Amino acid sequence: MDVTSIKNPEFLKNMSTSQMNHLAADIRTFLIEKLSKTGGHLAPNLGVVELTLALHKEFNSPTDKLIWDVGHQTYVHKILTGRGGRFDTLRQYKGLCGFPKRSESEHDVWETGHSSTSLSAALGMAVARDLKKEDYEVVAIIGDGALTGGMALEALNNIGQMKKDMIIVLNDNEMSIAPNVGALHNMLDRIRSAEKYNRAKEDIEFLMKKIPAFGGKIASVAERVKDRLKYLLMSGVFFEELGISYLGPVDGHNISALIDNLKLARKRRGPVLIHVLTQKGKGYKPAEMDSVGTWHGTGPYKIESGAFIKPVTSAPSYSKVVSGTLQELARKDKRITVITPAMVVGSKLEGFAKEFPDRLFDVGIAEQHAATFAAGLATQKMKPVLFIYSTFLQRAYDQVLHDICRQNLNVMIAVDRAGLVGADGETHQGVFDIAFLRSLPNLKIMMGKDENELRNMVYTAIKYNDGPIAVRFPRGNGLGVAFDQHPSEIPIGKWEVLREGSDAYILSFGPMLQVAIEAAHQLQSKGLQIGVINARFIKPLDKDMLIRLAKEKKPVLTLEEGVLAGGFGSSILEFYADQKEYGLMIDRMGIPDTFVEHGSVRELLKELGLTSEHVCARISSMIAGQENQEAAKRQRVSSS
Repeated sequence: MDVTSIKNPEFLKNMSTSQMNHLAADIRTFLIEKLSKTGGHLAPNLGVVELTLALHKEFNSPTDKLIWDVGHQTYVHKILTGRGGRFDTLRQYKGLCGFPKRSESEHDVWETGHSSTSLSAALGMAVARDLKKEDYEVVAIIGDGALTGGMALEALNNIGQMKKDMIIVLNDNEMSIAPNVGALHNMLDRIRSAEKYNRAKEDIEFLMKKIPAFGGKIASVAERVKDRLKYLLMSGVFFEELGISYLGPVDGHNISALIDNLKLARKRRGPVLIHVLTQKGKGYKPAEMDSVGTWHGTGPYKIESGAFIKPVTSAPSYSKVVSGTLQELARKDKRITVITPAMVVGSKLEGFAKEFPDRLFDVGIAEQHAATFAAGLATQKMKPVLFIYSTFLQRAYDQVLHDICRQNLNVMIAVDRAGLVGADGETHQGVFDIAFLRSLPNLKIMMGKDENELRNMVYTAIKYNDGPIAVRFPRGNGLGVAFDQHPSEIPIGKWEVLREGSDAYILSFGPMLQVAIEAAHQLQSKGLQIGVINARFIKPLDKDMLIRLAKEKKPVLTLEEGVLAGGFGSSILEFYADQKEYGLMIDRMGIPDTFVEHGSVRELLKELGLTSEHVCARISSMIAGQENQEAAKRQRVSSS
């Protein structure tokens, strides 16, 4: 079937199981071919093809609400809701989003790129339905990894207490589970799907109650027998005890079994959980054989071999520079431990994990726990490194504030993916961390201009023992600069003049320094001498440097790949406002008050007005404005 011709999921209502199986094969072929060119979340989507088909056959989207947790497994959902023809643009500028997006389709009822939110959202929709006396089903689809998130467990607790009609589909794609206990799962599936099981469970409980409560020993034995029977018959006892009916495990690639269990769940009152077993990467051998998560999210690849098509560069990724430096330092410093929330592969920590397996802690999707776990280590004179994406650090804000900064603990926060990340879009752009970290007492924040300076910053952060310190670094590869033979410490709070100027200065850090330098070169051809300062310490500011610039009375432009509201530029305005005597012309360039959608970083910078051409225009305008002010001032003096 040509999946690009699908307009909506209604056609599934008339399809047989055999026809749906053929469609599943067509969708897998389509995904493998399209993602080989665009990249994207291949393995998660190959694993939910039959599950998504069954959900859209049994339910009526968008009237019935299908709420996808994390959102990176919604490609099949997008195909079935009429977006197959746009897959050539997946995750590209102005193209199809890689996550659910409400403005993209009425079938996307919940937007997400962070995990563990679906259950809370689903409960909210179920409550709204009942308060408004409306009639529709609410179905949350959540993975076994996302279920470990604290927010999901909080939601389960509330769902069990409120008893609202809703269905939870637990997509369990842990590849090591199915081969080990498949027979038991199939047996439990048959038991769970039969009404006889529920009557048998009730009969057992009734008989246990008939045993006399006196006699001590008899009563104790009876209770133990009851408990053993419960655990024998119910692999889902955890959910049942919470007040959530449990069905499964179900073969997530058996469409008939999926539909049967979905029908059964619809008949039950109150919350129901269906435990579905799927194989991540199903239908594409390289992804099926992946045991570490390499095929979770990929760039373009060669279909025949599974080899990734990578840009030609000899420079290491910034993540690799940080993890490699930590690995090097950990050989001599036994205090160093690394904590990551399910990002060992993404943050290039495989080497550290292999060499120091007892000092690398992957805590799963549990960012809040990760931060406080690091704080606990720091109280015992360890040197923990919280290695975390900027977008995920947002989820641990209170723990960074309350447990790390307030206690002034020696935690290094390695802020990966700081700045624009490109194709993953709004939910993953790392552009807020400066604004939300800058206000925290005791915390130092820095970002290197290249991979060598980044290496020195990691060394500096490990040597620093006066409280928490954050090292930001972008996604992607370095500039290809040579490393110093040995890393060295950088004086805390001291900036670096990269280029002296007589007409104006640009203050910037990280990748944006390249934009600033390029603009300075372009303006030099017009006779303007623009200074460029590596403001590598975002906090604390280099006050001596700022006072020097103020005395020179030259315009100052701040340039950052982060939000303007509360960002680095704001801190410069605050500093000069506090000084009062300096009447300096200051302007800021950064990300305005908006969420940045997906596209290449180059395209996004152009859209946001953060290119060298835009910087040239802004600086030229500032210089002209200052000259006009001075001319007007001279005119007033001569007139008087």
